Amino acid sequence: MRRTDHAGRGDVRSGPPPPEPGLPVLPELAAVAAAAADRTDAPPPGGDPALLAAACGYWRRRGLPAEPGHLAAASGAGPLLLAVAAALGGDVLLPRPCAAWWEPQVRLLGRSAYHVPTPAECGGAPDAYALLETVRRVRAEGGTPRLLVLSVADDPTATVPPPEVVHEAVEAAAGEGLHVLSDETWRDTLHRPHDTVLVGPAEMDPERVTVVTDLTGGFLPSALPAAVARFPPTGPGRDLRARALDVLTALGAAVAAPAAAAAAYALGEPDGVTARLAAAVRLHARLAAALRSTVTGAGALARPPVAGRHLYVDLGPLRPALAARGVTDAQELEDHLQERLGLPAPGGHRFGDDIGALRVRLSTGPLLGTAAEERGRALTAPDPLELPQVKRTLTTLGRAFDGLRAETQRWEPPR
Repeated sequence: MRRTDHAGRGDVRSGPPPPEPGLPVLPELAAVAAAAADRTDAPPPGGDPALLAAACGYWRRRGLPAEPGHLAAASGAGPLLLAVAAALGGDVLLPRPCAAWWEPQVRLLGRSAYHVPTPAECGGAPDAYALLETVRRVRAEGGTPRLLVLSVADDPTATVPPPEVVHEAVEAAAGEGLHVLSDETWRDTLHRPHDTVLVGPAEMDPERVTVVTDLTGGFLPSALPAAVARFPPTGPGRDLRARALDVLTALGAAVAAPAAAAAAYALGEPDGVTARLAAAVRLHARLAAALRSTVTGAGALARPPVAGRHLYVDLGPLRPALAARGVTDAQELEDHLQERLGLPAPGGHRFGDDIGALRVRLSTGPLLGTAAEERGRALTAPDPLELPQVKRTLTTLGRAFDGLRAETQRWEPPR
């Protein structure tokens, strides 16, 4: 069992990493948002009716029944998680590692967040036996665990937990009386959708699972923040939604009219939106594969990315060379790589991982350059790996990691 606070390291920055520039806004989405810019009417509690209706259609097309009275919209997934955790009360269990924004919401409430190890083959969902042991220990110490947060398309590890792993975790949570919140922000960004089986926990236990989707994970640009939650269609689920709406109202977390209009349009999945999303997924999948090839070729470890826009890299095999440079933990590794590469490289401690482990999350977005024109051209490039900014960044990364490998080989004792 582990609760993350990084006590004794005042220099450790464990908050979420800064946002990265995205792809240019789809013109039709920008037009929809602009048309709603003059609206001054306040949305009703829970969200704009058109947005909720569109969200119902989105979930129904994915086999999950939904009605507007079971949903709530907010200006981001963070307020939704905070509202659910506040409504439930008690402590929160998170997989290790996990999305960087999860734990700060728990901390805002003054609650404890306990990290549970994930299986070796994936991130996103905790190992069921470790979950049961953690719950037992938390209760033995006087805690009151009530919420498990997991993800079936994981940031930061870019993995999709197998259905049996998700099922075992959900079953263990149900046996201990825990509510489950499933962050499904990245579920529509599968790199090989026909080869990857993704099953959400709400399909396994619809009475104990709330699903949250942040639309800026795929459908919307970060300039139009919107997220939607689907609560269980039961009496307790309705009560939980009502309490969560009270929290969202107190937070002032309503979705602005332009973002609500754009979100409703995007959730209808018109051809232009789905084509843009598919192109973006193909682009980031190609970049993630190249990024993994670069770092693993130098001796680092990384699971094959199957969703999203990130790569979780373990530089433990290169520890001798890093130690020679004064890098002994995740914070020092983050600082070293960002100075050396000029790219974001948030350490694993930002994601609830052990600070002593030499792990970082690398993202595909910075490979596309900083200029909007560069990033836009990448969507239609026959081979994005041949773009100058991509080649330049991958070359810089390759040289840096190859240098670490060469130094590690010199430090290795003779056999």
